[in-house]
Amino acid sequence: FINSGRMNGAGNLMDFLDEPFPDVGTYEDFHTIDWLREKSRDTDRHRKITSKSKESMWELIKSLLDAWSGWVVMLLIGLLSGTLAGVIDLAVDWMTDLKEGVCLSAFWYSHEQCCWTSNETTFDDRDKCPQWQKWAELMTDICLFMFLINSILGAGAYVLNYFLYVLWALLFSFLAVSLVRVFAPYACGSGIPEIKTILSGFIIRGYLGKWTLLIKTVTLVLAVSSGLSLGKEGPLVHVACCCGNLFCSLFSKYSKNEGKRREVLSAAAAAGVSVAFGAPIGGVLFSLEEVSYYFPLKTLWRSFFAALVAAFTLRSINPFGNSRLVLFYVEYHTPWYMAELVPFILLGVFGGLWGTLFIRANIAWCRRRKTTQLGKYPVLEVIAVTGITAVLAYPNPYTRRSTSELISELFNDCGALESSQLCDYINNPNMSRPVDDIPDRPAGPGVYNALWQLALALIFKIVITIFTFGMKIPSGLFIPSMAVGAIAGRIVGIAVEQMAYHHHDWIIFKNWCRPGADCVTPGLYAMVGAAACLGGVTRMTVSLVVIMFELTGGLEYIVPLMAAAVTSKWVADAFGKEGIYESHIQLNGYPYLDVRDEFTHRTLATDVMRPRRNDPPLAVLTQDSTTVEDVETLIKDTDYNGFPVVVSRESERLIGFVQRRDLTLAIKNARQKQDGVVSSSVVYFTEDAPQLLASNPQPLKLRRILNLSPFTVTDHTPMETVVDIFRKLGLRQCLVTRSGRLLGIITKKDVLRHMAQMMNQDPESIMFN
Repeated sequence: FINSGRMNGAGNLMDFLDEPFPDVGTYEDFHTIDWLREKSRDTDRHRKITSKSKESMWELIKSLLDAWSGWVVMLLIGLLSGTLAGVIDLAVDWMTDLKEGVCLSAFWYSHEQCCWTSNETTFDDRDKCPQWQKWAELMTDICLFMFLINSILGAGAYVLNYFLYVLWALLFSFLAVSLVRVFAPYACGSGIPEIKTILSGFIIRGYLGKWTLLIKTVTLVLAVSSGLSLGKEGPLVHVACCCGNLFCSLFSKYSKNEGKRREVLSAAAAAGVSVAFGAPIGGVLFSLEEVSYYFPLKTLWRSFFAALVAAFTLRSINPFGNSRLVLFYVEYHTPWYMAELVPFILLGVFGGLWGTLFIRANIAWCRRRKTTQLGKYPVLEVIAVTGITAVLAYPNPYTRRSTSELISELFNDCGALESSQLCDYINNPNMSRPVDDIPDRPAGPGVYNALWQLALALIFKIVITIFTFGMKIPSGLFIPSMAVGAIAGRIVGIAVEQMAYHHHDWIIFKNWCRPGADCVTPGLYAMVGAAACLGGVTRMTVSLVVIMFELTGGLEYIVPLMAAAVTSKWVADAFGKEGIYESHIQLNGYPYLDVRDEFTHRTLATDVMRPRRNDPPLAVLTQDSTTVEDVETLIKDTDYNGFPVVVSRESERLIGFVQRRDLTLAIKNARQKQDGVVSSSVVYFTEDAPQLLASNPQPLKLRRILNLSPFTVTDHTPMETVVDIFRKLGLRQCLVTRSGRLLGIITKKDVLRHMAQMMNQDPESIMFN
């Protein structure tokens, strides 16, 4: 009787995580990480390495290697992202020119490179050389039929070049969308909304994978070369983050800790902007201001290093052929005047209005794409938009060329050696001045011709960009937004310049613009307009100004850039706080808590927590009376990410919180490795096993997978405080208690749904599960 009634104590039981098993502590796809847990795990790992380093020289070397692994990863990210950016730039230049012609001496040369190598190129005709032939010229030489067409109809060559331009554009875009659709669906779009969401702690498996990196690099070249109204700058941030994720897998320090991995990805985003614009400091600030969620001081240093290496690598490749890192280098010879702040601020107003118009129209179109039959035909949509873009763009020289070349021409000052239509001024033969000191002059016919072409280009860019951004191909928004602003700015700059020339006696010009003086620089207005429109769309401020002066080298024009950027943000914020990236995050229903949003509603934790009044009771586990079968049934019947553990269902005193995935893996591993574990085995989370009869099966100890310090709030905690806690600590969930008794749970999605409800939005828009 004594033997049969003998209690079954703890015995020699396995405590899981004493011997870690695969995938414990990891997260499933489309789930949110626990930042506090990840930080605690990294602290434990670092403490263990530090204690071991005192035992032997080998352990000391290992600890040093671990400490330097972060810098090694940054070095590798900078080298690879800089190399890829250089290759992309060279490939885009070649393929863009391929739509118009080919270099006979070396087919892999772009138009500019081809004429550089020619001995027959003159300065006045530097864009013309015998080695570069347009397709119509080449086909005329080899095709009698085309010769007859040219003899009969002088426009034959133009029609043929037009046709081939459209054909090449359709071919490039078709290849791009087909590769994305078949091999890497995550390679489409800008990537920055998803990067922001991933850096906030969300898991999207495959979004930063090897296939995505490869396909995005190839299709980005094709998409930009097709002539669509998009840029490569945003997608280069995605490419750099893919590089960062690739190198994270080489070091267990980062591959096994999602929080540490996100520190690397923040630095990779900085490297991406660094190579996109040749702006390493702006890249660091962009990562800090726009995309990063958690940005400690150590990440700031490493981001700076990664951006430096990436910029140095790109400079070594020299893709722009001008021995400069910046994309649109300018040299203006006149200062700006205080009175010019008025048109600069007006450009800021235009940028804010354009940003608002673009965001609302683009989101409406993307929502229509998601909710109608249009979304089922991404290839057809890309082909249609490409065809319309190419057909409308070719007749206008300012839309036919690549957007980067257009912006570069708009930024340029009109020196004595410029041959652009925008510099067709009427010179006064009696005026003798140094070559680099050109006074304001009356505009010639070329300038007026350029103005109406620019006006048409502005309308075209405004409309077509709305339909282009968000298609199933890599598409950045920085360069198209800058192009809209640069066109508007150049038009305003020429208008102010001509007013100053023809009406120099007006009081507004009298004090700062004497007759014959070079007092207005239209290129500066284009630069300010570009900053204003980019700021209106993205709502960037500090990083935008730094990127712009790094991009152009115009350090002394920071004040006009700041005035335009701040004005565009104020105007755009008056119509809505969200920039384009936050709007796309909301559209896709990603669980993202923006640190810039303010929560001012007077609600309490008890108003948001689950279970609600008519909901079933909260699913919980007890500390020493739940069987394996009970746990497996609970996991099967629910889809919760974790379960609170209480002393008993009667007292509901909170003990801790256990993750669903860890429970599943622990029970599966126990059945394989621990003898006597069956469905009726008791699962306990205490230090000592419960006192059981000897006839009972072997209990299962799972205390090590229990989080003994889950974050808790009381039921009367204001939701303003709860939202702030979720933002600053990156919580996945918090438990609601009263006097130590468990009442409910609040998850990140509950917070987002509540915030949407308070703003009269659909709470079910937080749908990404």
